[in-house]
Amino acid sequence: MTLSLSGCVVDGGGTVTQSHPFRALWVLMIGLFLIVVDSTAVAVANPVLKNAFGVSYGDILWVSTSYLLAFAALLLVGGRLGDRFGPKGVYLLGLALFSASSLGCGTASSIDMLIAARVAQGVGAALLAPQIFTAVTRMFPPERRGRAMGVWGATTGVGLLAGPILGGVVLDGFGWQWIFLINVPIGLGGLALAMWLVPALPGRPLQLDLIGALLSAVGIGLVVFGLQQGRADWSPTIWTAMLAGLVAIAAFVVWQAVAPDEPLIPLRLIAHRNFVLSTAGIGLVSFAFVAFVVPLMIFLQDGRGLSPIGAALLSAPMALATVALAPAVGRLVDRVHPGPVVVFGFALLAAALLWLAMGMAPSTPVWRLVVPLTLVGVAGAFTWEPLAVIASRALPPDVAGAGSALCNTARQLGGALSTASVAALTAALLGDEWTRAALAAAMAQSMWLPLSAAALGALTALFFVSREPATAAAARVRRDMSVPL
Repeated sequence: MTLSLSGCVVDGGGTVTQSHPFRALWVLMIGLFLIVVDSTAVAVANPVLKNAFGVSYGDILWVSTSYLLAFAALLLVGGRLGDRFGPKGVYLLGLALFSASSLGCGTASSIDMLIAARVAQGVGAALLAPQIFTAVTRMFPPERRGRAMGVWGATTGVGLLAGPILGGVVLDGFGWQWIFLINVPIGLGGLALAMWLVPALPGRPLQLDLIGALLSAVGIGLVVFGLQQGRADWSPTIWTAMLAGLVAIAAFVVWQAVAPDEPLIPLRLIAHRNFVLSTAGIGLVSFAFVAFVVPLMIFLQDGRGLSPIGAALLSAPMALATVALAPAVGRLVDRVHPGPVVVFGFALLAAALLWLAMGMAPSTPVWRLVVPLTLVGVAGAFTWEPLAVIASRALPPDVAGAGSALCNTARQLGGALSTASVAALTAALLGDEWTRAALAAAMAQSMWLPLSAAALGALTALFFVSREPATAAAARVRRDMSVPL
């Protein structure tokens, strides 16, 4: 069966072909870049926000925690809504909400108003994030998906690395309000372009799994809450919340197996080894990148005395390397199985982090860190993109939203876990000794945390199966489709 849409064609496998799909892809990257940058840029402003509102460190943590809670807790629901109503409409709704709430953040006159607006931002991000991956899966057949996912992976990697850079520049030049307000004109422009260039990919009738949605939101929300708040105080309340979250997640998994209607996460996704391993890999690479940036910035600013902008600009080669290599890596994974590419990327990341840790000393000239930092960016291009390609090739188009939501949830949980882990580790290593030598030593030792995640990622990637080329993957995805359009 073939359905015609304006400017595109939908085949019986649910894949849409356009004459210019990359135009739509680049438009979708606007929303992705905004939400990824926002996840890391705001952390730079925490000290300024603390002084501006006259609140405690614990209160300021809620500026980040509230966003991450709403984002992570509702990702699975957002993905399934895209399957039900089509990704374009849900993406537009999410971007509109994110842009409007950014205005609320930038004009907030109290910490409570700021936190409430951040919750709304998180809801908007949860609605739009899964639709991007879904749209790529449905606009590009597997044999052309490498380059498309290369853009997705590069945007994600660059966003994580560029967040602190852009946050520092905007904060120093314009004030904390513009970290949020800058999203408004960009978001409005993205909305206009998306309405014009992104195809109206059809959804399909399905019964939303409300019980599964509730269990997943409560479970993921409590775990993220515990990980974020635990950075300040690992009290019995925090441990109780995390335990309750894990129980809710376990109940969610059981419910998905016995749900009478369509589950929030179809079990056939979990049954595909490559999808499970690539999703785990996305969580690990997110953990590694977030866990590496935090001690690096502390070392450069407090250990070496660089300004926030100076520290951010020193890390710019990472982002440039990822962007420069994205097209080549995309073409590579269209021709070969991306599994070995992922192994290389994780191994390079581990080696670069080891090199960096060995150079983090008070007497080391900062220019010597440029090469290992650049290699981290190279490793980003060889991990984010191939992992996304492997995951997308395993996804039948009718459940692309659910699969996309799982990948995004893994990324969010990886980042949240790394933030909490780095905070606990650096506090334990430093104690009360805050000399430059002690600080540099503690930050260098902290690099073993992301290094371990990179090593585990390389080990995980060894177990990818089905060394099929992209054309064979295309045939398999169409053959596995169980719900035609």
